[in-house]
Amino acid sequence: MSTPGGVRTVDLNADLGEGFGVWRLGDDDALLGIVTSANVACGFHAGDPSTMRRVCTRAVAAGVAIGAQVSYRDLAGFGRRFVDVEPAELADDVLYQLAALDGVARACGGAVTYVKPHGALYNATVAHEAQARAVVDAVAAYGAALPVLGLPGSALLRSAADAGLRAVPEGFADRGYTREGTLVPRREPGALVHDAREVAARAVRMARDGVVAAVDGTGVAVAVESVCVHGDTPGAVELARAVRTALTDAGLRLATFGADPDRPRPAGR
Repeated sequence: MSTPGGVRTVDLNADLGEGFGVWRLGDDDALLGIVTSANVACGFHAGDPSTMRRVCTRAVAAGVAIGAQVSYRDLAGFGRRFVDVEPAELADDVLYQLAALDGVARACGGAVTYVKPHGALYNATVAHEAQARAVVDAVAAYGAALPVLGLPGSALLRSAADAGLRAVPEGFADRGYTREGTLVPRREPGALVHDAREVAARAVRMARDGVVAAVDGTGVAVAVESVCVHGDTPGAVELARAVRTALTDAGLRLATFGADPDRPRPAGR
């Protein structure tokens, strides 16, 4: 996306609030000082009410957009296991998570401004039409016309656009890609990129040129409006800081894509 003055803008997002109870995962506070959007876990795969409130409070204070990081009901598996759930039930689960986080965010002086699936649900909605529509149905039922964040060319983004929602394509600076433009499964070689300089360079190439190198060296077209750095990746804070610095040094302006929390709801919803 470009500003009226012609400067291209890009969002930088990370998964936050993924701890549970006494267990902490990642450095939420440090990342909130770097990113422009926070994908906050809603309690189904990670997170709990206290964690949600803490992260939302600090996101509001930092001026960081709050997104609902929705998932399968899979706390033991961290949402990284596919669940063959009926679409209607999945829509209800997503609606529950979205409404819960938005309520917490509003109590903290903010609001949820977009939705992003997590883990196995994210990957499933690349091609699983029924589950993609279920996620979109939940967002549409909530009635806030929230943008949906997903992989370029995915069933999720097609379904969101068909429903009249804003479909926001994102790229992953710290994940490996196949030549088809999908993410390399985490258990396979090349799934994660750890070198900060490489991660930063990949982020710039995606955001500025719309291209990422697949694990076989093929250039893959990935026009993106947001770049993700995973909050649970080892060294996530350093990676995110390197990405932010590289993007701004490349002449890109960092800004969230999130919806205005006071935006009127569509008629009839």
